[in-house]
Amino acid sequence: MVFDFEDIEPTKRYKLMAGSIIPRPIAWIVTKNKEGKTNIAPFSYFTALSSNPPTLIVSVGHKSDGSQKDTLKNIRESKKCTLCLVKEEDLEVMHFSSKELDNSISEADEFGIKTDTIDNDFPPKISSSPVAFLCELYQEINLKESKTIPLILKIKKEYIEDKCVDDSLRVEFSPVARLGGEYAFLSEHIDAPRIP
Repeated sequence: MVFDFEDIEPTKRYKLMAGSIIPRPIAWIVTKNKEGKTNIAPFSYFTALSSNPPTLIVSVGHKSDGSQKDTLKNIRESKKCTLCLVKEEDLEVMHFSSKELDNSISEADEFGIKTDTIDNDFPPKISSSPVAFLCELYQEINLKESKTIPLILKIKKEYIEDKCVDDSLRVEFSPVARLGGEYAFLSEHIDAPRIP
Protein backbone atom coordinates (compact mmCIF):
# COMPACT_ATOMS: atom_id res chain seq x y z
CA MET A 1 0.00 0.00 0.00
CA VAL A 2 1.36 3.42 -0.97
CA PHE A 3 0.11 6.61 0.68
CA ASP A 4 0.51 9.76 -1.41
CA PHE A 5 1.11 12.53 1.12
CA GLU A 6 -0.11 15.11 -1.39
CA ASP A 7 -3.55 13.50 -1.30
CA ILE A 8 -4.11 12.99 2.43
CA GLU A 9 -4.78 15.49 5.19
CA PRO A 10 -2.12 16.43 7.78
CA THR A 11 -3.74 14.50 10.66
CA LYS A 12 -3.53 11.28 8.63
CA ARG A 13 0.07 12.05 7.65
CA TYR A 14 0.85 12.54 11.33
CA LYS A 15 -0.66 9.16 12.24
CA LEU A 16 1.32 7.39 9.54
CA MET A 17 4.61 9.10 10.42
CA ALA A 18 4.16 8.74 14.19
CA GLY A 19 3.39 5.05 13.77
CA SER A 20 6.28 4.39 11.39
CA ILE A 21 9.19 6.46 12.70
CA ILE A 22 9.69 4.49 15.90
CA PRO A 23 10.77 4.28 18.60
CA ARG A 24 11.13 7.97 19.40
CA PRO A 25 12.48 9.21 22.72
CA ILE A 26 10.37 11.69 24.63
CA ALA A 27 11.68 15.17 25.36
CA TRP A 28 10.19 16.11 28.75
CA ILE A 29 10.88 19.83 28.55
CA VAL A 30 11.10 22.14 31.55
CA THR A 31 10.82 25.90 30.99
CA LYS A 32 10.05 28.95 33.11
CA ASN A 33 7.86 31.90 32.22
CA LYS A 34 8.58 35.56 33.01
CA GLU A 35 6.93 35.19 36.41
CA GLY A 36 9.19 32.25 37.27
CA LYS A 37 6.44 29.63 37.00
CA THR A 38 7.72 26.21 35.93
CA ASN A 39 6.18 24.54 32.89
CA ILE A 40 6.71 20.84 32.13
CA ALA A 41 5.53 19.18 28.91
CA PRO A 42 6.40 16.06 26.86
CA PHE A 43 7.20 16.07 23.14
CA SER A 44 7.81 12.98 21.02
CA TYR A 45 8.84 14.65 17.76
CA PHE A 46 12.40 14.93 19.03
CA THR A 47 15.87 13.65 18.17
CA ALA A 48 19.58 14.42 18.18
CA LEU A 49 20.66 16.61 15.28
CA SER A 50 24.43 17.08 15.44
CA SER A 51 27.36 16.69 17.82
CA ASN A 52 29.17 19.68 16.31
CA PRO A 53 27.56 21.98 17.14
CA PRO A 54 25.91 19.84 19.84
CA THR A 55 22.25 20.21 18.94
CA LEU A 56 18.85 18.59 19.32
CA ILE A 57 15.65 19.25 17.41
CA VAL A 58 12.14 19.17 18.82
CA SER A 59 8.88 20.07 17.09
CA VAL A 60 6.37 22.00 19.15
CA GLY A 61 2.75 22.18 18.11
CA HIS A 62 0.00 24.49 19.33
CA LYS A 63 -2.73 24.24 21.95
CA SER A 64 -6.14 22.93 20.90
CA ASP A 65 -7.40 26.52 20.54
CA GLY A 66 -4.56 27.35 18.11
CA SER A 67 -2.53 29.45 20.56
CA GLN A 68 1.15 28.75 21.13
CA LYS A 69 2.09 26.20 23.77
CA ASP A 70 3.63 27.50 26.98
CA THR A 71 6.86 25.63 26.15
CA LEU A 72 7.23 27.53 22.87
CA LYS A 73 6.34 30.87 24.45
CA ASN A 74 8.78 30.37 27.31
CA ILE A 75 11.66 29.26 25.07
CA ARG A 76 11.08 32.20 22.76
CA GLU A 77 11.19 34.56 25.73
CA SER A 78 14.02 33.07 27.81
CA LYS A 79 15.94 31.25 25.02
CA LYS A 80 16.50 28.38 27.51
CA CYS A 81 15.07 25.03 28.53
CA THR A 82 16.05 21.83 30.28
CA LEU A 83 15.22 18.76 28.25
CA CYS A 84 14.83 15.59 30.35
CA LEU A 85 14.52 11.99 29.26
CA VAL A 86 11.86 9.87 30.90
CA LYS A 87 12.54 6.83 33.04
CA GLU A 88 10.06 3.96 33.00
CA GLU A 89 8.65 4.70 36.46
CA ASP A 90 7.61 8.20 35.32
CA LEU A 91 5.50 7.11 32.36
CA GLU A 92 2.16 7.94 34.00
CA VAL A 93 3.06 11.36 35.38
CA MET A 94 4.85 12.26 32.14
CA HIS A 95 1.68 11.42 30.22
CA PHE A 96 -0.43 13.43 32.69
CA SER A 97 1.83 16.45 32.13
CA SER A 98 0.66 16.60 28.51
CA LYS A 99 -2.70 17.93 29.76
CA GLU A 100 -3.42 21.50 28.69
CA LEU A 101 -3.35 23.71 31.77
CA ASP A 102 -3.67 27.46 32.18
CA ASN A 103 -0.22 29.06 32.02
CA SER A 104 -0.64 30.19 35.64
CA ILE A 105 -0.65 26.54 36.77
CA SER A 106 2.59 24.58 36.98
CA GLU A 107 2.56 20.89 36.05
CA ALA A 108 5.12 20.42 38.83
CA ASP A 109 2.47 21.52 41.35
CA GLU A 110 -0.53 19.98 39.61
CA PHE A 111 0.98 16.49 39.27
CA GLY A 112 3.56 16.47 42.07
CA ILE A 113 6.58 16.40 39.76
CA LYS A 114 9.73 17.06 41.76
CA THR A 115 12.47 19.18 40.21
CA ASP A 116 16.05 20.09 41.14
CA THR A 117 18.07 23.12 40.13
CA ILE A 118 21.46 21.92 38.89
CA ASP A 119 22.47 25.20 37.24
CA ASN A 120 21.01 28.58 38.17
CA ASP A 121 21.22 29.75 34.55
CA PHE A 122 18.73 27.11 33.35
CA PRO A 123 15.30 25.80 34.35
CA PRO A 124 15.39 22.90 36.81
CA LYS A 125 15.61 19.26 35.77
CA ILE A 126 13.02 16.69 36.71
CA SER A 127 14.53 15.08 39.81
CA SER A 128 14.02 11.48 38.71
CA SER A 129 15.29 11.97 35.14
CA PRO A 130 18.52 10.00 34.57
CA VAL A 131 19.60 12.21 31.66
CA ALA A 132 18.96 15.90 31.03
CA PHE A 133 20.25 18.48 28.56
CA LEU A 134 20.56 22.14 29.51
CA CYS A 135 19.85 23.94 26.28
CA GLU A 136 19.69 27.32 24.62
CA LEU A 137 17.57 28.14 21.58
CA TYR A 138 19.87 27.93 18.57
CA GLN A 139 17.43 28.36 15.71
CA GLU A 140 13.71 28.36 15.05
CA ILE A 141 12.70 26.88 11.72
CA ASN A 142 9.82 28.30 9.72
CA LEU A 143 8.10 25.38 8.01
CA LYS A 144 5.75 26.96 5.53
CA GLU A 145 2.16 25.71 5.84
CA SER A 146 2.95 24.01 9.16
CA LYS A 147 1.43 24.64 12.57
CA THR A 148 4.38 22.81 14.09
CA ILE A 149 7.46 24.83 15.02
CA PRO A 150 10.79 22.93 14.89
CA LEU A 151 13.28 24.31 17.40
CA ILE A 152 16.98 23.57 17.20
CA LEU A 153 18.38 23.56 20.72
CA LYS A 154 22.07 23.86 21.45
CA ILE A 155 23.25 21.67 24.31
CA LYS A 156 25.28 23.71 26.79
CA LYS A 157 25.56 21.02 29.47
CA GLU A 158 24.41 17.43 29.95
CA TYR A 159 23.48 15.82 33.24
CA ILE A 160 23.84 12.03 33.51
CA GLU A 161 23.09 10.11 36.68
CA ASP A 162 26.37 8.60 37.94
CA LYS A 163 25.21 5.00 37.65
CA CYS A 164 24.19 5.53 34.01
CA VAL A 165 27.64 6.41 32.62
CA ASP A 166 30.98 4.59 32.88
CA ASP A 167 34.57 5.75 32.54
CA SER A 168 34.52 5.16 28.77
CA LEU A 169 31.47 7.50 28.54
CA ARG A 170 29.13 4.68 27.60
CA VAL A 171 25.68 5.83 28.67
CA GLU A 172 23.15 3.17 29.59
CA PHE A 173 19.60 3.64 30.87
CA SER A 174 16.07 2.59 29.93
CA PRO A 175 14.02 5.53 28.66
CA VAL A 176 10.37 5.56 27.71
CA ALA A 177 9.77 5.76 23.96
CA ARG A 178 6.78 6.66 21.82
CA LEU A 179 5.27 4.16 19.35
CA GLY A 180 2.51 5.92 17.46
CA GLY A 181 -0.22 6.42 20.06
CA GLU A 182 1.41 4.04 22.51
CA TYR A 183 4.52 3.97 24.67
CA ALA A 184 7.28 1.39 24.94
CA PHE A 185 10.01 0.49 27.41
CA LEU A 186 13.46 -0.07 25.95
CA SER A 187 14.84 -2.20 28.76
CA GLU A 188 16.55 -4.84 26.60
CA HIS A 189 19.98 -3.81 25.35
CA ILE A 190 21.56 -5.80 22.50
CA ASP A 191 25.25 -5.51 21.64
CA ALA A 192 26.00 -4.60 18.05
CA PRO A 193 27.05 -7.59 15.93
CA ARG A 194 30.73 -7.72 15.05
CA ILE A 195 31.28 -6.81 11.38
CA PRO A 196 33.40 -9.50 9.69
